[in-house]
Amino acid sequence: MNARTDIDGLDAAPRAPARTLPHPTHKLKLLLKREFWEHRGGFFWAPIWAGGISLVFTLMALVMAEVGLRRTVTERGGIQVDGQVVVNGLDLSLVTDKMSPEDLQKLADGISLSTATAMVWPLLVLGFVVFFYCLGSLYDERKDRSVLFWKSLPVSDRDTVLSKAASALLVAPALAVAVGIACMIAFLLVLSVFVLIHHGNPFALLWSPGNLLANAGMAIATIPVYALWALPSVGWLMLCSAWARSKPFLWAIMLPVFAGVFISWFDLLHLFDLQSSWFWKHVVAHLLGGVFPGSWLGAMDLEGLNASRLGDHLAALKAVYSVLATPQLWVGAVAGVAMLAASVRLRRWRDDN
Repeated sequence: MNARTDIDGLDAAPRAPARTLPHPTHKLKLLLKREFWEHRGGFFWAPIWAGGISLVFTLMALVMAEVGLRRTVTERGGIQVDGQVVVNGLDLSLVTDKMSPEDLQKLADGISLSTATAMVWPLLVLGFVVFFYCLGSLYDERKDRSVLFWKSLPVSDRDTVLSKAASALLVAPALAVAVGIACMIAFLLVLSVFVLIHHGNPFALLWSPGNLLANAGMAIATIPVYALWALPSVGWLMLCSAWARSKPFLWAIMLPVFAGVFISWFDLLHLFDLQSSWFWKHVVAHLLGGVFPGSWLGAMDLEGLNASRLGDHLAALKAVYSVLATPQLWVGAVAGVAMLAASVRLRRWRDDN
């Protein structure tokens, strides 16, 4: 009787809940966080340092311009503007009052272009960060043997490679663009102080909401174009990272270069009625330089942009997205996906022992 009671008690005991697998999107989110925290120096701090250095140089240039302007005023006894002599230096309000609407529009376009260039340094650093990140993404974990720990976790090689590729193609560009927009705003703040010193209205001269939002929107809108254009470069660099037993940098550089030299030496593309320069431009340059923003300029349709005025952001955006109509982008994207698939296979069985 007691035995029966014990059995009934065991049957009535609560059972442990079944273990559920994490959702694939949650797993990818965790992998992206892992990549960010392991490489936040390159993804986050490198663009900030580059933008900060550019702002320091801008401030130094403004200080030197101010010193030179005051020296000119002292030597000449003032600056003559439209027949009037300004003794205290440059009076921006007096200058802008004499400008025609066309001249004011040209000034606004020039300021918009100069504020957009404030984003150049963080985006330039982005190219170097992504290049060396991809080269070490699969090689470094084999070098320090941390790959043994990561393979012991319930994370497939496919998810690992895709998270690293997404970090290079989406996460790093998004952070660089965010830092670039912050640098653009800081650049406007520095210029506002200079304008205020010279009796100008910074809100009328600099802080045009249309230009500011258009520049920021333009930078954000180019992220998908960057991801597609850089896909073959990322795939090639990660393939070299997964395959090379040592010095992946030399393998990634020398293989395309030697292929270009071999093709140029024997003029092999002559069989397809192509010049050897085609291989250097569309293969070697794309594989090695596709991670740098703006490397797609050669494939853009610039006719509509040249015919428009400087501040036409819609024409500039249309010119950027004209790259999506080129075969080079889509052929490169397919090749990049194939090289990422090969990287998954290599990571699965690659063992440097």
